Amino acid sequence: MKIICIGRNYADHAKEMNSPLPTEPIYFLKPDTALLKEGDFYYPKFTKELHFECELVVRIDKVGKYIQPKFASKYYSQFTLGIDFTARDIQQLCKEKGLPWERAKGFDHSAPISSTWVDKQNVDLENATFQLFQNGELKQIGHPKDFIFSIDQLIAYVSQFITLKTGDLLFTGTPAGVGPVQIGDTLTAALNGQELLSLKIK
Repeated sequence: MKIICIGRNYADHAKEMNSPLPTEPIYFLKPDTALLKEGDFYYPKFTKELHFECELVVRIDKVGKYIQPKFASKYYSQFTLGIDFTARDIQQLCKEKGLPWERAKGFDHSAPISSTWVDKQNVDLENATFQLFQNGELKQIGHPKDFIFSIDQLIAYVSQFITLKTGDLLFTGTPAGVGPVQIGDTLTAALNGQELLSLKIK
């Protein structure tokens, strides 16, 4: 199982990060040890600026390579929510030195996801909304209709380079509003008003 994360898939997030809009999908990988399905999240010692990035997550249902966009919808059937934790201070250092971001993005438990999955037949992406709350305060609102690249486009693009396998997870990008977390915080995420994820920072 691999975790495929999409960067800058919302124009408002690209703007807040002072980054140009992509002309093709940007993706990076997290190892399977980044996955956290349940339980508390322990603030890593190597960063002093840990940021949350809430995202809609898609689970791949079957093996595929060179998938055409018109067939991509056949490769997934469920959604959930997850958080792409980012050590922003380390990421900035990596950017300045032209280095890869794995230290900032791929550390243990940097990809918590809900254990509850929602059938895509029950989610109208054109009208769907997901939200992230920090200690009860709304921080992020995401509308999949605002994706720069649709889920089908992302699957088709990524599968040109790497074979998608059953159980792979696709983090589809985060909207604006990312920010730092502190020990003691509680993060909750909801899709169309249904809370799917709750995480305590320790």
